[in-house]
Amino acid sequence: MPWLEDAIGSISLDDGVGALGLADFGCSEGGNSIAVMGRLIPLLHGRTNRHIQTIHCDLPTNDFSSLFVGLRPNGRSIFGDRVSSCAVGGSMYDSLLPPNCLHIATCFNAIGFLSRRPIDRLPGYILPNGPSRIRGIGTVSEAERTIFADQASRDVESFLRARAIELVPGGKLLLQVFGAGDVKRCCDGIYDVLNDAVLEVLGDGMIDRAAYDAYYQPLYFRTLDELTDPVELYSLPFRIDRQATYEASVPFNEDFARSGNVEVYAREYTNFHRAFTEGVLRISFADSPELDSLVSQIYTRAERLVCDAPERYPFSYVSIAALMTRTGT
Repeated sequence: MPWLEDAIGSISLDDGVGALGLADFGCSEGGNSIAVMGRLIPLLHGRTNRHIQTIHCDLPTNDFSSLFVGLRPNGRSIFGDRVSSCAVGGSMYDSLLPPNCLHIATCFNAIGFLSRRPIDRLPGYILPNGPSRIRGIGTVSEAERTIFADQASRDVESFLRARAIELVPGGKLLLQVFGAGDVKRCCDGIYDVLNDAVLEVLGDGMIDRAAYDAYYQPLYFRTLDELTDPVELYSLPFRIDRQATYEASVPFNEDFARSGNVEVYAREYTNFHRAFTEGVLRISFADSPELDSLVSQIYTRAERLVCDAPERYPFSYVSIAALMTRTGT
């Protein structure tokens, strides 16, 4: 966010009469999306009298009702005067908005979710990036990794081509996503314990091997180079202004370090990753006659595994980010 706040001063705001466009792609239920806009709008108001349009985009299946409540909690815009807001349902890998209507675009984490499943089976592990070095339970072949890396690269290409249509020349794009550094990866620990829990229910006969082989989370944890290389590789009209790999703080890690309460730690750890893994898990095992019980068993076992041996499943929030400027005319 400080990158964007600094960059606002370099955006040309007085070259048109229409509204200034701010869009967030992957807005989810709106909490973070609204918070981002709330930080940027006062800075824009300080530079121009033009009206501002905030646009919040996500898949048509998203819970937009929560977003709308957040945008107008008391019947008025949460952003104040001279601001209108709307939501758009669609894939961020497609162009969703009119040409040259955006001055600022953001995407936080959403691009980590692949646009499609490039293969039907990943029999060695539940995530394309493979297991952590610490746990090492499971395998993903080099050929399989390459397929997912190519898909992730093409997804960045599709996303940037769509935003190139929508952004005005000189407009800013902040692209941030969970990722992988030289030593730590954001997927380590979290997916190790989920994989171990799914292997337990496999061993107990609650699912069969074919179901395990077909189940994987369609995410890819990029390195910073994998996030930024498509700009040059596909000759996209963007200039990379700033980029970084960094580690964000994790509240439940900090609480555990202070309290040493492993039961609370295991519960918060499990609730955290359940929030973004359960949906895919339910779809993958939808044919199970006792789906609710199966899902409950998997996360109960994951919590027990963390509680029994937290050192096996260390989690670090590794993030990668790039601030870009739309170039050309």
